[in-house]
Amino acid sequence: MRALPTIIVPFKQIVDIKEIKVDPNTQTPITVGIPRKISDVDKNALEEAIKIKEKHGGKVIAITMGPPEAKTALRETLAMGVDEAYLLSDPIFENSDTLATARVLAKAIEKLGEYDLIICGEMTLDGLSAQVGPRLAELLGIPQITYVRKVTIEGNKVIAEKDLEEEYETVEAEMPVLLTVTREINEPRIPSLRDIMKASRKPINTWTASDLGISKEDVGTEGSAVQILKVTVPKVERKGIIVKAETIEEAAEELVKMILKEGVLRG
Repeated sequence: MRALPTIIVPFKQIVDIKEIKVDPNTQTPITVGIPRKISDVDKNALEEAIKIKEKHGGKVIAITMGPPEAKTALRETLAMGVDEAYLLSDPIFENSDTLATARVLAKAIEKLGEYDLIICGEMTLDGLSAQVGPRLAELLGIPQITYVRKVTIEGNKVIAEKDLEEEYETVEAEMPVLLTVTREINEPRIPSLRDIMKASRKPINTWTASDLGISKEDVGTEGSAVQILKVTVPKVERKGIIVKAETIEEAAEELVKMILKEGVLRG
């Protein structure tokens, strides 16, 4: 008889992008003091892992890389139904790109031992790169199925329905396998007050670079393939075109002509 599945969910705590303001002098985002939260699609990944556990048994492990403050997000995953929580935190991890991040996650997963499924969000809402999951699968040497909107577990096999925008594709793979899921896969639960209180008493494990056997050459700026030099917000100026007409019908006709002229619509 097959053992109950172990599911690992890497996730990221990000700033709430709805709360970001822009410095009018530098056109750069202001992130200091902005509240942080679990990236939305990562919550879908957590929810799917918990749903699989509720149906098939086993356990769910959540891991995140970040500063000590990320423990708040890990508490939330425990309240949702996660069994174990791990924080990967070290000053040398700062400024890691998707490749360096995947290296840290891979080392942590190897340290955790045997697993059946890794479920990631298709992308985080701060970077939108969709690269951490695929890079992680490559480093671990396991198959990956991306953009998953539906998952079925049959014995040691995963059957996943992929969203290809124009059509759906069904893919099968034997575990262990990594999935990246879309937000359409489920609706994440909201933990009850009782679950939140229970989660506050559960342990959170913290691993540093030394615990994972990672050198500074493999992470941070040194270990990254991409370096972000500057982030600015494009300045958008309206044309301020005013439509003047005697009647609503004439105004509508003139407006359509202007839109066609701008190339927004085709005649």
